[in-house]
Amino acid sequence: MAKMRRKADLPVKLCARCGRPFAWRRKWARDWEAVKFCSDRCRTEARKPL
Repeated sequence: MAKMRRKADLPVKLCARCGRPFAWRRKWARDWEAVKFCSDRCRTEARKPL
């Protein structure tokens, strides 16, 4: 069984839309380098024109 990691030990990025920090998630394992937004809401808001 895999050893558990503490959340504080996971990589962190800043959201391109809201600027909040967000931590690595298992579902982003394959494309962590391409992840820019913390949530679907930030991703859709970033696409809307001002």
